[in-house]
Amino acid sequence: MVVSGPIRVVVAKPGLDGHDRGAKVIARALRDAGMEVIYTGLHQTPEQIVDTAIQEDADGIGLSILSGAHMTLCAKVIELLKERDAADIKVFCGGIIPDADIAELKSLGVADIFTPGTSTQDVVSWVEANLRAAG
Repeated sequence: MVVSGPIRVVVAKPGLDGHDRGAKVIARALRDAGMEVIYTGLHQTPEQIVDTAIQEDADGIGLSILSGAHMTLCAKVIELLKERDAADIKVFCGGIIPDADIAELKSLGVADIFTPGTSTQDVVSWVEANLRAAG
């Protein structure tokens, strides 16, 4: 089966972080590039994010984390995707993430990490190249 139609991305703000400007900028850039974007809003649990991604048949989940809880939150989202037989949904992350944590996040299964200063075009290009569901 060949997948057609636009790439579908859930953009989520997990945890207690209330700063959502970056997530909204990325959501808009992905939308402007022709993707379907589901923005979950603030204060989402990993369970809510995974439920949304599965219900929306998403190709990927973009997590915006500025709270410092990226290791725990990313690990939980990936764990829940595996438990729900949805590990084909790729997780990418953006926000305040120390360089020292990037390799470990990738080893947990985060497909890529975008730190402050990354251009929206770089994120859009990465999503276009990496999130098309295989048919």
